[in-house]
Amino acid sequence: MQVTQWSKGLSVEVGGHGVVSHVGAALLRLLADRSGLTQALSAALSRRGFVPGRDRGRVLVDLAVMIADGGEAIADIEVLRHQSEVFGQVASPATCWRALDEISDVGLRRIARTRANVRARVWGLIGSVPSARAAGRDLGEGMVVLDVDSTIVLAHSDKDGAAATYKHTYGFHPILVTCDNTGELLTIKLRPGNAGANTAADHLTVLTEAFAQVPVAHRRHLLIRGDSAAATHAVLDWLTAQDAKRNRRVEYSIGWSIGEAERAAISALPAAAWSPALAADGGIRDGAQVAELTGLLALAGWPPGMRVIVRRERPHPGAQLSLFEERDGWRYTALVTNTTVGALQWLEARHRAHARVEDRIRCAKDTGLRRLPSREFAINTAWCQIAAMACDLIAWLQLLTLDGDLAKAEPKRLRYRLLHTAARLTRGQRRRQLRIPSTWPWADQITAAFHRIAAIPAPG
Repeated sequence: MQVTQWSKGLSVEVGGHGVVSHVGAALLRLLADRSGLTQALSAALSRRGFVPGRDRGRVLVDLAVMIADGGEAIADIEVLRHQSEVFGQVASPATCWRALDEISDVGLRRIARTRANVRARVWGLIGSVPSARAAGRDLGEGMVVLDVDSTIVLAHSDKDGAAATYKHTYGFHPILVTCDNTGELLTIKLRPGNAGANTAADHLTVLTEAFAQVPVAHRRHLLIRGDSAAATHAVLDWLTAQDAKRNRRVEYSIGWSIGEAERAAISALPAAAWSPALAADGGIRDGAQVAELTGLLALAGWPPGMRVIVRRERPHPGAQLSLFEERDGWRYTALVTNTTVGALQWLEARHRAHARVEDRIRCAKDTGLRRLPSREFAINTAWCQIAAMACDLIAWLQLLTLDGDLAKAEPKRLRYRLLHTAARLTRGQRRRQLRIPSTWPWADQITAAFHRIAAIPAPG
């Protein structure tokens, strides 16, 4: 077998012209312009008496495009910068550093307002926001699902704010909120590594910011999901108060720790109280059951109408069980919710769909959050906001322009098939054309995406 036959006669040399790579990144840049994000950021970051050499809105958008394209360091902006035939003038790494360093707390708030305003326009372009799903069916038209969770970002050097984490690692402990309907990263709060997982103030901060990111017309019915770190009096009381506001329905589905009172209530449940649990596809999950504990617990001081639902499941081989669980061989988990209607099995399956936030976090780490570029906490905070914009651009690209597998692809696959595509750049009649090889399997989808973005009305 001639395993090297493919390389026979192949050589590499410098001197090619008219060939560009990362063509798909132009989709993201064009989308940022057509959605109004670039112009809005320019206006939000303008300062009286200061005229930068590079428009700051363009600089931040180019950073977001670079991050969405797979860049992990500010120096990676050079990939776009050295393809001026397509992207025109792109800021240097030094200018990008300065732009991030200039972002103050006021600037961060302006960026957040800008993102919210542009998001409202994009959701209007989508027309009908996709329904969130669980157990094989839609959660309901008009319901927007927000998932709150925290994660660990490792640091391999002594950066400002890096500290020992509860997982015995070293780095940061950001908390974030994603939209399950669209896949957008609504907000993120960078925190030191030793920040508590169940800090109520941080949960309230990101939830308040996430609510503001949801367009006003879509705030009428929200579902907030989280793990047991969010199950504090302050958070649940705040969510209950939001639910009491006029023209707004706020439901919650939050993980709940199983303590001595819950173990006693579980022991008191009759066998008839348990019902089969649902699987991810909506069928019956073998070896899993659910029951309600609300009437067996003293819940004084907790919000009125709060229900406690427990699930038990036969553990997989090798799983570690508590002493209580070893007694009967079941593994127990619980949640609390203020939803009053619906079968227990459905409510519990709806809560387990919160696990998708782990996929969102993994994708976010593949889109700028895995490596923070600076030793300074303020610059890293600004970087996180740009990374959130990068996640949004990918989500908008998929919602507005892509179909089939690419509309659901994770960032790594999207880059490999679409964003990193090469093409030949030709000129004629005062126009530039990118010619993608006809043999590229996704060429038609890339060209269709360009046409769809170009057809978006220019922002007013």
